[in-house]
Amino acid sequence: MTELTLSSADPTAARADALVVGLYKGEDGPVATDERFAAAAAALAVVGATGKAGEVTVTGGAGVVGAGRLVGIGLGDADAAGTPAGAETVRKSAGIVTRSLAGLKRAVSTLGSVDLAAAAQGHLLGGYVFDRYKEPAKAPVGTVVLAVPRNDKAAKAELRTALITAEAVLLARDLVNTAPNDLPPEVFAARASTAAGEAGLEVTIWDEKQLADEGFGGILAVGSGSSRPPRLVRIAYTPADAVTSVALVGKGICFDSGGLSIKPAQGMENMTSDMSGAAAVVATVIGAAALELPVAVTAWAALAENLVSGTSYRPGDVLRHYGGKTVHVLNTDAEGRLVLADAIVRASEEEPDYLIETSTLTGAQVVALGNRTMGIMGEEGLRDRVAQIAREVGEGGWAMPLPPELREGLDSPIADLQNVNWNRVGGMLTAGHYLAAFVPDGLPWAHLDVAGPAYNTGSTYGYQPQGATGVPVRTLLAVLEDLSS
Repeated sequence: MTELTLSSADPTAARADALVVGLYKGEDGPVATDERFAAAAAALAVVGATGKAGEVTVTGGAGVVGAGRLVGIGLGDADAAGTPAGAETVRKSAGIVTRSLAGLKRAVSTLGSVDLAAAAQGHLLGGYVFDRYKEPAKAPVGTVVLAVPRNDKAAKAELRTALITAEAVLLARDLVNTAPNDLPPEVFAARASTAAGEAGLEVTIWDEKQLADEGFGGILAVGSGSSRPPRLVRIAYTPADAVTSVALVGKGICFDSGGLSIKPAQGMENMTSDMSGAAAVVATVIGAAALELPVAVTAWAALAENLVSGTSYRPGDVLRHYGGKTVHVLNTDAEGRLVLADAIVRASEEEPDYLIETSTLTGAQVVALGNRTMGIMGEEGLRDRVAQIAREVGEGGWAMPLPPELREGLDSPIADLQNVNWNRVGGMLTAGHYLAAFVPDGLPWAHLDVAGPAYNTGSTYGYQPQGATGVPVRTLLAVLEDLSS
């Protein structure tokens, strides 16, 4: 990960490979974010800089600044400065410019003077490279020095929070980007246990025998087609000063072929991402502990591979979930809700004050909201709170309803419910209804469907790379902080 440091020294005099200057879009050309950088803005204007958001312009630094090169990054109109939208622009621009700095050893960035937290997160997240299987053409920039007005205790605390948050996101990205042949449920559980143990957290893992003994019928059925058996992981952070308690539940399908209701071949390779929810909750509870938030957090990762074999569960099977409810399986590719239902019931037994679940649950989420906006359902108060926070941190959440008539489509003549409604209208919402059937009455809960936002199959954008994005880790950490206050 790129190293970040703070400095209150004059950035124009700094000796570095590059100096990054933020530029607003003005009527007559780019405008520096600070009058100290007016000469730099003028030099960048000569080579075409306009200040358009995300625009990178490079020129030599000689005679203008002390750095070897001068890099302008557009921030768009200045009107949004100081707002969540302005913070997201800084975050995105920092991510974009960090990628352009690849191969350099040291750069100085003035974006910290605009918004320290956003700049820090953007630089760290934008500089991410997953290099387990392939060396990058250029290594990420080694160090970014954030120029700030005052390198004081408050600035250092803000940087620490941004760093911990980014580390949590990158942990989730690394887990999701790991190829499925290297990350079966047992290995995922071991990696989660190691990371949580290093953070001093309590870890419990259910293997396939324990899952069978305790009646986790959904998790066992989904994992029945794989030679690599399922797991359930519980990670607990229990600070002495906790003012509330939150259960986080994540879908961990380490690979999803669709089972006997097999998926089309094209795009199936992206189903390595179907454990993004589990990765997010594991990363979040570790991040919450590092931030020392006064909230008790228990993360539940329901892990299985949904594969095709002679032992796979079948369309037509009737399963018994943990807790006793039965389900008639119509489609083995609607497997996420089956593992989540077991985990939700088990998590609810501990009587948390709130329950938040996240999953790459439905293709219908992408159809409804696109690839960058998660759908958020559940109890209206918590749902709306989570959606608002998601937008504020730049992860794009939108509150969605659970219309009662869609619940009727899950009625089954032979079981308590069926796992799909073949009428595909409102598929994201119908899936939300399935999960709702396992949440105890009176427990505030929210379901975050991140099928599109958690995994980027297109080109890089902002601070998001190709592959795993780490959504919704930053939302979950911000929600925990909000609930604890």
